[in-house]
Amino acid sequence: MKIEQIYTGCLAHAAYYLESQGEAAIFDPLREVAPYIERAQKSGASIKYVFETHFHADFVSGHLDLAQKTGAKIVYGATAKPAFEAIIAQDGEVFKVGGATVKAIHTPGHTMESTTYLLIDEEGSEHGIITGDTLFIGDVGRPDLAQHVISDLTEEKLANLLYDSLRNKILPLADHLIVYPNHGAGSACGKKMSKETTDTLGNQKKTNYALRADMTREEFIKELLTGLTAPPQYFPQNVLMNIKGYDSLDTIMQKALQALSPEAFEAAANETQALVLDTRDAETFAKGFIPNSINIGLEGSFAQWVGEMILDLKHPILLITDEGKEEEAVVRLSRVGYDNTIGFLKGGIAAWQAAGKQMDSIERISAEELALRLEKGAVKVFDVRKKSEFDSQHIVGAQNIPLNQINQHLAELPKNEPFILHCAGGYRSMIAASMLKQRGWDNFVDVRGGFSAIEKTAVKTTEYVCPTTLL
Repeated sequence: MKIEQIYTGCLAHAAYYLESQGEAAIFDPLREVAPYIERAQKSGASIKYVFETHFHADFVSGHLDLAQKTGAKIVYGATAKPAFEAIIAQDGEVFKVGGATVKAIHTPGHTMESTTYLLIDEEGSEHGIITGDTLFIGDVGRPDLAQHVISDLTEEKLANLLYDSLRNKILPLADHLIVYPNHGAGSACGKKMSKETTDTLGNQKKTNYALRADMTREEFIKELLTGLTAPPQYFPQNVLMNIKGYDSLDTIMQKALQALSPEAFEAAANETQALVLDTRDAETFAKGFIPNSINIGLEGSFAQWVGEMILDLKHPILLITDEGKEEEAVVRLSRVGYDNTIGFLKGGIAAWQAAGKQMDSIERISAEELALRLEKGAVKVFDVRKKSEFDSQHIVGAQNIPLNQINQHLAELPKNEPFILHCAGGYRSMIAASMLKQRGWDNFVDVRGGFSAIEKTAVKTTEYVCPTTLL
């Protein structure tokens, strides 16, 4: 039996490839299914099953395309009600993949249908568990996401179910089992995930806060629910796509990969009111871009920030990319349900400039220049990092407006006096800067290198001091 983790860092997502005696199974695939098909073909194996641990919220799964292209059967856990043909596995039901066995263990809590799959090799030895979002390395799945789809599934109800699933279904399993979770650090599906993407169950029993043997139900629920931030707004829409179905990625790509001349690009933007999404890096974008375009760079957490900042998944999108990056951009948009890309600028920004079209820019300053400006007198500084980052350390006097909340706080950003934007490294602040430009703000600058550069200067910062506990 072979088990391989296929990890996609920009989404902090892990899919799994299982193979035995010429048959294969894929667990929690991403939208683009060619890599899984090619992996099976490399070994001369046929894909028999597509196992889903639950209806995912943070990405659109590739289950439908994979089943259509390979003839594989889709498997969900007990209580799942997809709008397409699938096997609904009952608790304890087993499936054969060659000589290997996959046993479904219903573990509700993250969602009602959440299922862990126990992997048993050809000799009958238990090898590992594919846990989805039930159990991560260092964490467990948040229980508040399903409520955004089904209102009566409160976080307290699901937390209670997760406590039972962990105690009654996971903890009794053998310590030697390898834990294969669906996500690692950086995913919004948990709050304390490790950078490690596998571990033994025995070590997790010792180190994972949610698996403490002496933890009461009340303690578990309190710890699990404390500190949860609002999930990204696109999560419920992705859940519904995974339940109801979606267009094939082949169809999406055919529509999206339309190379448009500057004239055709401009006409399409005007006719459709499409969002012009520029995916180049922040520094390059700042030097020159199409007016009213939004910058979300491919080199960062592209899909998550698209999902956070573009509220309508169906809004038409026109792309500007570095040459050769058009297909990557479309695929990464589709992973989170943005399927209405209608074309890209042929020849990129150079073609736009060569056509004599209007350009805009954003001023960026160094951290040293920021220090000089602060020394000369009061200037407003807006920090668009997460609250936890800001609380850890920030510029004295800076105001925190996390990027994903900026649309709700536009009134706090002055139009009639200068201000300075920064984030941790310059990626998020350029997203904010481009959005402010689009909405009519001009009197601001962005700090190149963000707080990581600011820390190396004489700018005064303040750090959070943990209060002393008297024992």
